[in-house]
Amino acid sequence: MSLRTQVMRGGTFLVLRQGLGVIISLGGVLLLTRTIGPEKYGLYIATYNIFWYLQTISQLGIEVYIVRREGEENSETYHQAFTLLLFLGLGGMLLSLLGLPLLNGWVRLEGFGAVAQVMFLGLPVVLLSQVPLARLERHLDYRRVAMVELSGQIVFFIVTLPLAFQGLGVWAPVAGWWTQQLQTLGLLYWMSSYRPRFYWDLGLVKQMLSYSVGFSASFWVWQLRILVNPLVIGRYAGAEAVGYVALAIRIVEVLSFVKTATWRLAIATLGRLQRDTARLKKAVTEGMGLQILALGPLLVGFSWVGPWLIPLLFGSRWRPVIEIYPFIAVSYLSNAMFNLHSSALYVLQRNWEITVFHLAHIALFGGAVFMFVPRLGLVGYGWAEILALCSYIIIHFYVTRSIGSPDYRLVGLWWGAFVAALFIYQLGWWAALGLVTIVLLPNTHQRIFSYFKSLRSREA
Repeated sequence: MSLRTQVMRGGTFLVLRQGLGVIISLGGVLLLTRTIGPEKYGLYIATYNIFWYLQTISQLGIEVYIVRREGEENSETYHQAFTLLLFLGLGGMLLSLLGLPLLNGWVRLEGFGAVAQVMFLGLPVVLLSQVPLARLERHLDYRRVAMVELSGQIVFFIVTLPLAFQGLGVWAPVAGWWTQQLQTLGLLYWMSSYRPRFYWDLGLVKQMLSYSVGFSASFWVWQLRILVNPLVIGRYAGAEAVGYVALAIRIVEVLSFVKTATWRLAIATLGRLQRDTARLKKAVTEGMGLQILALGPLLVGFSWVGPWLIPLLFGSRWRPVIEIYPFIAVSYLSNAMFNLHSSALYVLQRNWEITVFHLAHIALFGGAVFMFVPRLGLVGYGWAEILALCSYIIIHFYVTRSIGSPDYRLVGLWWGAFVAALFIYQLGWWAALGLVTIVLLPNTHQRIFSYFKSLRSREA
């Protein structure tokens, strides 16, 4: 089986998993948010986002090292990663619990300290699941990955929703999260057939960290985005505002399932093309178009029906979500356009170049949120997302220097049409005319046919 066929089939499993996850997540989040309300949901998301950032720091990119490592795999690499992640998980858990009083004093959200303490204890569990997950992804076995992740999502809501209906508030999703992590850990070790043992090779540790620290530094900077909502919105606008922003982001993320699947698949796939820059550039160009075409209609469609759908499904308390949704959708659509730029630079081990891009992005975004939110309220968060788009000039420069410039001509037209259509209620229905234009373009039909043909093809 050719690499392209493996990629398309693996990508199909991931997209199907994400698609089913859309249905489950929308239904589950709908019931959860209606039951516990913006304040409790905001408290859970604030804690979860901080935990996610702690996890990102603690795992040091070791799982990505395993996935993209060249050469034949060996058991010593997996055992060393397991041992190292165990130590990192225990150390990260201890440091986070010691620093919790300072963090609690900054966010000033009622109940945050108790919820954070319970979730921080789960850090070693989450980190140890990365080794069998990386093993499956290295083999492009996304069928099993999809099964594990989908079952975890189902279990989360099976546990969470009954507890929420019984009035447990923020503790309902916390209990569901813990159950999900334990089940995921067990299933990953079972399906990957990996049996861990302690192993220590200082040379191998240095080899892992020499790559993973560079990767992690860029990822740490980027993931500062998720701290903006709990640490800035939470401090200046309260838990309810955190809930509004979180739900808007959640809706966009659910609709962006293709982007999520493609980034994960790209790390494993582009690593096999890292010595052929011509094919790498072609893959980035094709990936840009595929993601824009797959993501744009979903984001625009929800933007058009959102003013009726959100109050109907989530309740009138969630109306402020409508105000900021289009801005966040533009941010995710733009990121989809440059998603594979980062993946290509990662597999070329240009990690510090990505770090520079991330620093510029976070400086623009975080600085704008600090300035705009106290003055403009929630919409200030949206304008900060727009300002941060300027940072993509940097990653374009680095990619062009490494592999040549991807072809933006057709993809740029698609992007502009979808962005304008997201703001029809602010600009008027004429903003949707761009969609009519791109639908009539022969090049659009040719590109879609090309993607469809690749998906059906058994051999490249």
